[in-house]
Amino acid sequence: MKILLTGGRGMVGSNIREYNHKHIILSPSSSELDLMDKESIGRFFDIHDDIDCIIHAAGKVGGIHANMNNRAEFLHDNTVMGFNLISCAQFYGIDKFINLGSSCMYPMDAVSPISEDKVFDGKMHPTNEGYAIAKSAVARYCEYIGGNYKTIIPCNIYGKYDKFDPEKSHMVPAAIQKIHKAKTTGEPVVIWGDGTAQREFMYAKDVADFVFYFLENIDDMPQYINLGLPEDHTINEYYEAVADVIGYEDEFEHHLDMPVGVKRKKTDTTKLSKLGWEHKYSLLDGIRETYDYYKELV
Repeated sequence: MKILLTGGRGMVGSNIREYNHKHIILSPSSSELDLMDKESIGRFFDIHDDIDCIIHAAGKVGGIHANMNNRAEFLHDNTVMGFNLISCAQFYGIDKFINLGSSCMYPMDAVSPISEDKVFDGKMHPTNEGYAIAKSAVARYCEYIGGNYKTIIPCNIYGKYDKFDPEKSHMVPAAIQKIHKAKTTGEPVVIWGDGTAQREFMYAKDVADFVFYFLENIDDMPQYINLGLPEDHTINEYYEAVADVIGYEDEFEHHLDMPVGVKRKKTDTTKLSKLGWEHKYSLLDGIRETYDYYKELV
């Protein structure tokens, strides 16, 4: 197939491009394809009029800091990009559209494990509400169109090409950066909260593998499907796994007055299990490969 991959320079998109060994993938930069500009999308489709499928992985993303400080921007930009792309895809007759959602679309009081029917079933968490509303709206737009405009809802993702910045990144890459720095400088490793909150992080290569599996079987895929793991871990356990890979042996500092989000968010992977697809990377293996990549950057 000829595939348009948006967000191809981001962490998920880069892993999809690297994992691909079969399809022709177009992954234009934002200067080549401005998703905020419908006319730019139309011009791109006029030139590339033989696209079979779109994988929409683009987005304005960040960790708790970025989400809380840029709620309006995250809501506006992610909604506009998704709506522009979907409406143009429809107009140009592209009949396969894989939308990458987010588990933050689920209500903050949803009981884990959370099944796909809980989307739009309650209030989202204020720490990422703007982003979550935008991702939910784009997913609903795909549902209203129907056909093979479908949404994968991944759990949290980490891996190569991630951002390693405590101000902008998610928890696992932030932990890698902080623990690496602590080992070399002696600075303490600070964890927000008591570290007992539970999270579900999948290695990005496993995400890429499932995206192509989904594409190959898209006719039989449900409108929404969670992409998660059989079990989740506490924040402390993730930090301990990173420390184990890096060889860091000191204690962590817990700042109990800082926000931590929901206590637990685990996706229900019943639909995923019935497909027979399984992730390939253990937590330690994924962190080890991610750390190897990080060391090339510093």
